[in-house]
Amino acid sequence: MIKIVSLWVAIIFTCHGFAQQSATYTNDLVDYQKALSLYNNQQYLAAQSLFSTVKKTAEQEVLKSDCAYYIANCAVRLNQQNADQLIQDFVDEYPTSTKRNTAFVDVGDYYFENSKYAYARKWYDKVNENALAKKERERFYFRNGYSAFSSKQYKEAKTYLTKVENSQEFGSQAKYYIGFMAYEGDDYDKANEYFDQVSDQERYKEKLSYYQADLHFKLGKFEKAIALAKERLHSSDDAEVSELSKIIGESYFNLEQYKEAIPYLSEYKGKKGKRDKTGKWNNTDFYQLGYAHYKQGDYENAISEFNKIIGGTNAIAQNAYYHLGESYIKLDKKQEALNAFRNASQMDFDLKIQEDAWLNYAKISYDIGNPYQSAPQVLAGYLDKYPETSYKEEIETLLIDSYITSKNYKEALKLLEGKKNFENKVAYQKVAFYRGIELYNENQYLEAETLFDGSLKEPRDPLYVARATFWKAETDYNLTDYDDALVGFKQFQQQAQSETTSEIENIDYNLAYTYFKLKNYSQATKHFNAFIVKNKEDKVRLNDAYLRLGDGYFVSSDYKNAINAYEKAIKLSEIDSDYAFFQKAISAGYVGKSSKKISELEQFISEYPKSKLRDDAMYELGNSYVKTNETEKAMDVYNRLGSEYRMSSFVPKALLRQGLVYYNASENERALTKFKKVAADFPGTPEAVQAVSTAKLIYIDLGRVDDYAKWVRTLDYVEVTDSELENATYEAAEKQYIDGNTDKAIKQFNGYLNQFPDGLHALQAHFYVAQLYYKKDLTANAAPHYKYVVEASRNEYTEEALSRLSQFYLESKSWNKAIPLLLRLEEEANFPQNIVFAQSNLMKANYQLNNYDDAVAYAEKVLTSSKIDNKIKSDAHIIIARSAMKTGDETRAKTAYTKVERVATGETAAEALYFNAYFKNKEGKHEASNQTVQKLAKDFSGYKYYSAKGLVLMAKNYYALKDAFQATYILESVIQNFAEYDDVVTEAKSELRKIKTEEAKTNSSIETED
Repeated sequence: MIKIVSLWVAIIFTCHGFAQQSATYTNDLVDYQKALSLYNNQQYLAAQSLFSTVKKTAEQEVLKSDCAYYIANCAVRLNQQNADQLIQDFVDEYPTSTKRNTAFVDVGDYYFENSKYAYARKWYDKVNENALAKKERERFYFRNGYSAFSSKQYKEAKTYLTKVENSQEFGSQAKYYIGFMAYEGDDYDKANEYFDQVSDQERYKEKLSYYQADLHFKLGKFEKAIALAKERLHSSDDAEVSELSKIIGESYFNLEQYKEAIPYLSEYKGKKGKRDKTGKWNNTDFYQLGYAHYKQGDYENAISEFNKIIGGTNAIAQNAYYHLGESYIKLDKKQEALNAFRNASQMDFDLKIQEDAWLNYAKISYDIGNPYQSAPQVLAGYLDKYPETSYKEEIETLLIDSYITSKNYKEALKLLEGKKNFENKVAYQKVAFYRGIELYNENQYLEAETLFDGSLKEPRDPLYVARATFWKAETDYNLTDYDDALVGFKQFQQQAQSETTSEIENIDYNLAYTYFKLKNYSQATKHFNAFIVKNKEDKVRLNDAYLRLGDGYFVSSDYKNAINAYEKAIKLSEIDSDYAFFQKAISAGYVGKSSKKISELEQFISEYPKSKLRDDAMYELGNSYVKTNETEKAMDVYNRLGSEYRMSSFVPKALLRQGLVYYNASENERALTKFKKVAADFPGTPEAVQAVSTAKLIYIDLGRVDDYAKWVRTLDYVEVTDSELENATYEAAEKQYIDGNTDKAIKQFNGYLNQFPDGLHALQAHFYVAQLYYKKDLTANAAPHYKYVVEASRNEYTEEALSRLSQFYLESKSWNKAIPLLLRLEEEANFPQNIVFAQSNLMKANYQLNNYDDAVAYAEKVLTSSKIDNKIKSDAHIIIARSAMKTGDETRAKTAYTKVERVATGETAAEALYFNAYFKNKEGKHEASNQTVQKLAKDFSGYKYYSAKGLVLMAKNYYALKDAFQATYILESVIQNFAEYDDVVTEAKSELRKIKTEEAKTNSSIETED
């Protein structure tokens, strides 16, 4: 019984415990159902909270796992940060849950329905598709495939969508997206196949109309593409209208219906990038519209489109640039065509186009000049690349002529000497001659003579034989080879009888001067007279001829004819009338008219107060007074000379004369005073030597030999002993000099100076040896000897020594050493040409030292002279112009450069022409500026620096004229071809960067620097 009671008790207690558990479980189930109801009503936060409560009290594993599933599911829908982790925790904690696969699908579906396809893919990848029912599996395949499609994962998308392409529910959508992926992958046949299967469905009709039009276009079915695109146009928005217009336009283009293509191609708005507010065209877009205009003969609009193609490096660009060149030719814009053809010729995508472009480039280069290469280089380059061309004969003819017309004689010579296949003897004769003229004008006489000799070795054209003979003679004359010059001028005179040349007009003048230099005065006067008879218009040269005719008669002692010639020169009132008047007065004295000589010298001193011959006149007047025994007047004039012209070489002569007058009048002490002054103030000069010699006689007469010896020892240039040896040594050297034995004379003069450095003849020896070195073009050897002469007291050699020494310093660019010498030469020179030389080089030296005010002041001085030639005039104007540019006075610079352009040649002319273009650019006259740059390229292509600068200017002009292609192409060419000019390349790069940045706003093909 006890056991039975105990059992019932146990049963009772057990039932009681079970009842408690059942109640709890029941309660959890009720709350679970409430939470589930909240979940189904999308009250995810409340549901999540209640599920969490249930999970905490639930003892059943299934209930816990279900709660965990919904807690995580709610977190996903509430976009809570730990949502993904809660899902993963559920899977990890309840691996056997029946909701595991459902959880993956549900989360994937949630993200899919919210268009978060990348998140959906993450969870779909976890799904076990085999655990899904058929209908669920189709939906899974479609949604997973579409998510992959939307994430651009086309391979995976195709895998899943293909599985449902025959599905009744998802088949149409799958086919559309498979077709679209084929379309995107350029598999147009497959895309068309799939699109055709869904084209009858209304939901895809609108979308498919654009794609099908594009597909037919890409499949080359252009008529069908046009029809489909036009059908869609009326119902499309602006963006789609743009794309459809492009399809229609390109289709017409490919059908060669260019007129129909133009309006549709023009309607295209371009592609938009991520940062673009408006659409951009690319180079192909511009090409198609440009070519369509070109085929219609609308070259202006063709150019407008073609020249927007910047930096193209493909077959389309080559084609575009070629047709751009042809369009420019049609409008007679050859400079622009040159650049377009050059660009096309440098590409090898289409070899036929390349050859045709090069041919056009070569012909235009010949026609208008070429700033990148000389025309001969371009023509020869074409023949090198295409030796079998059918245009060979035509191009060879142009090549020969281009050597002359390009005026780039230096380069032409290289080509003629290096290109044996095209060497032409006539061309070489002419080019060598013209290059010789260039070097002659640059005072490079030895180099010029070599070229004239080269021209004469190819005596093909008699005209150029004659001209080369003349200029070789001119060169010999400038090199002081007067005998050779005379032979040359005579040969020319004979040759020119059958040839008309400009040189023949003044041949008597040249012969006369050559005879004059050879001291054959009878022949000189004969030819001066012959020139005077023939020449009545060139008053400057006529005036000079009268002066030299007078000199010829004068040195021949034919003073009456000399006076007549000088008087005619005075009547012309051109230049050097003071010289003619002075010489006339001197001649009067030689014919015995002393009183007339005196009166005319007095008149000269009065009427020519600024003449460089005024000190000469005073000295001669003093001498004339001495001869007429008017010694007081003589002494007054000599004193006046010493007072007014202290630096004159006549001062020691006048002092010597005064001493001699006193000596002859037995006024020995006064004579000694004068002689000692000469010896002290003008040491080493011939006058000082004579003064010492005459003073010696006075001391001997006075019996004061000791006083003489004591005095003479203070003079370091007078040797009391060995004078006979010194004289003999000097005279031996002088004889070699007179006989023209240059090398022997140099050796013996140097020997004399080494032995007697302070000898009586040291001054003359230094001067003569300097002259000999100068003649041999050994200017560095001559310089120290000229320096000795310059630093000695004023003497008869001072002027020439100043000229030669300053020239040496100028050539070595020692400006600071040259300037003091030039200042002295300007002040002391008797010869007008030396004054001009001094002033013209003072302006240059000051400019080099950045002394712009002084440079301009001397340039203006030079321009006041009536004796200067065009070369010096252009130098003066160029100094004024450059100085004005340096100081920011562009108005003055413009005026000066205009004057330079009228008279300049060579590089100076190129500079002036560049600035002509520069100022036109500044004034906004862009087309006129470009015309000037073209002239620069044609006439001065040899001066590469200004060609390069001109091109940069041309690029700026073209961009201002809305021609971006020309601008960028020119700048890129400058950067590639003129690397040696850093300043030009830097400017070109800067301009190119600006243009590309601006053009990239509308052209997607342009690459810009970051």
